[in-house]
Amino acid sequence: MPKKKTETEKVIEKIFDYTLEDIMGERFGSYSKYIIQDRAIPDARDGLKPVQRRILYSMHKEKNTYDKGYRKSAKTVGDVIGNYHPHGDTPIYDAMVRMSQPWKTRSPYIDMHGNNGSIDGDSPAAYRYTEARLSKISNEMLRDIDKDTVEFAPNFDDTTIEPTVLPARFPALLVYGSQGISAGYATNIPPHNLGEVIDATIHRIDNPNCQLETLMKYIKGPDFPTGGIVEGIDGIKEAYETGKGRIIIKSRYTIENEKTAPQIVITEIPYEVNKAAMVKKIDDIRIDKKVDGILEVRDESAADIRIVIDLKKSANIDLIINYLLKNTDMQISYNFNVVSIVNRRPKQLGLKEALDAFISHQREVVRRRTEFDLAHAKARFHIVEGLIKCISILDEVIKVIRASKNKQNAKDNLVKEFEFTEEQA
Repeated sequence: MPKKKTETEKVIEKIFDYTLEDIMGERFGSYSKYIIQDRAIPDARDGLKPVQRRILYSMHKEKNTYDKGYRKSAKTVGDVIGNYHPHGDTPIYDAMVRMSQPWKTRSPYIDMHGNNGSIDGDSPAAYRYTEARLSKISNEMLRDIDKDTVEFAPNFDDTTIEPTVLPARFPALLVYGSQGISAGYATNIPPHNLGEVIDATIHRIDNPNCQLETLMKYIKGPDFPTGGIVEGIDGIKEAYETGKGRIIIKSRYTIENEKTAPQIVITEIPYEVNKAAMVKKIDDIRIDKKVDGILEVRDESAADIRIVIDLKKSANIDLIINYLLKNTDMQISYNFNVVSIVNRRPKQLGLKEALDAFISHQREVVRRRTEFDLAHAKARFHIVEGLIKCISILDEVIKVIRASKNKQNAKDNLVKEFEFTEEQA
């Protein structure tokens, strides 16, 4: 008779030996896969990260759209956490705020009432104070989503479904731009001009074998919401060819009252630069007398940017400008890194590949929408056929219905007597 195992022996049998390398490799691999595919890198088809997509879809579903009133941001944050995004409230609200800031993108997806931060780096008000709704352009991101145009998947607790991608009727990856850092991959896509990108997309659809040079006649470079002058055509070309490249963004400025009291007036600054920090840096240079000739620095910005630097009559203007461009954020370098998810894999995209990913998605959306409309039109046509047939024999139909015992019996009799289908009956 076999010997009975003790409790200790039973426990020891359940213990397995693994090396630290195996455990770390497997666990970190799963984590990396998740943050690359489902958190930090945008999808090439709609240009959105999952948190952005969930916010837009949740607001659309709640009818919090541009043609209706504003609603508390806290309500949207709660809906998104409860239904689609089981993470903290801070990243969801931060994503909402970024999608509403006109100095981050020319086409904000969210129209926010209240303090949503500033170009000077001020924090937004808490979500209990601000109100939001979808902007008009978001309507184009979500148009026809109810016509089975995109795949839906169960949410985190299987209580509802959410879209895996939005229909996105314009190339949002390029128009909106994106930033993100994940494991082994980072992305830095600048915003582009909506009209230019659409013109290039139409040309690409009409001429699938067109060259990059032709597309660059439509898209000459990024279109930063804070303006500025982009220098380095080679950097732009390299970025559009390979998905990686470096450009220089310089502030736009003019020299006023050059003969009497010269002033440098800055009206556009580089993208993502903190305006207040830049003004302080220029003022520190004045205080420390690192370059001679600066009298005063003032930020006179209201709706538009206007930074005024008062100079001495005898100041060497070119020397001061060159010093400021070199030593402050009046001039920065910007690194393109167009990485996005294509077929569930991270991929570096040139301009042609980015447009092709969008065009391929649109073909799928239009095909699915047409199939949906066709199925509904056929169903309606079938019912109308039944009505036309019914009108020509109306008295007999009424007679059969009156002679029936109940609703179901009436349907059965109509099918039997006049060869109506179940749906027509």
